[in-house]
Amino acid sequence: MSNTTGAERLRKRAQATALAVILSVAATSSLPSTNEGSKDMQNTGTTSPNASENLTDRQQAIVPIAAFAATGDIANLNTSLDHGLDAGITVTEAKEILVQVYAYAGFPRSLNALAELMKVLDMRKQRGIQDAAGRLPGSPIPTGDALLAAGTANQTRLSGGPVKGALLEFAPAIDVYLKTHLFGDIFERDNLDWQSRELATVSMLSALSGVDSQLQAHMRISMNVGLTANQLRQLGQVLADRVDGNVARRAQEALDRQLAIAPGP
Repeated sequence: MSNTTGAERLRKRAQATALAVILSVAATSSLPSTNEGSKDMQNTGTTSPNASENLTDRQQAIVPIAAFAATGDIANLNTSLDHGLDAGITVTEAKEILVQVYAYAGFPRSLNALAELMKVLDMRKQRGIQDAAGRLPGSPIPTGDALLAAGTANQTRLSGGPVKGALLEFAPAIDVYLKTHLFGDIFERDNLDWQSRELATVSMLSALSGVDSQLQAHMRISMNVGLTANQLRQLGQVLADRVDGNVARRAQEALDRQLAIAPGP
């Protein structure tokens, strides 16, 4: 009886997670690389847990950049971009984070954020700062049927199982867009690692209201790509210190809900 109950509970949790990912018309992104092994991790859709329980300075710097870009707070974004580049975010990585904003907050805020990045880089250049350019994706992005296959595989790996449901049957176009564009075109760009993309996604969703189910789903996905509960709590603290207390509260509540339903050790 206990085994049956446990299996049923796991099945329901997987379905709930899948639905939350589906409803996130802007799911996650991909795995760039801060090391030579990133490409292999990107291809498998997994990462090993960080040896440290703390976010690096670079990872912490992603949090306010993503949050302020998503809310359109350009003044604070300017300061956060300057700090992030000092903390080791490359120009290419900053571009990837701000392009990803469009999936969650729309093209206007993504475009405005990218324009601000251009201004910040110009000001830094005038101060004599030469920022690291970063790298481009390591391989061409597939097209056609190969893109659909790659996107489907990425979506399955991130969510922990195939994503199906009545919503996708009701609106099959969104299923195609999710698999080919978000999980294909974006996830296949391996010049930003999945952990960094998830830190950005959780920060964006925490900064936006009315997306609680998507936020909780991405807390789960963040753990799937190797971020620990302590690191996600630290993300919330960065939001509290550098962004806004209410934004931090949303992140912490989503993490608490996820930990309450997550399987024990």
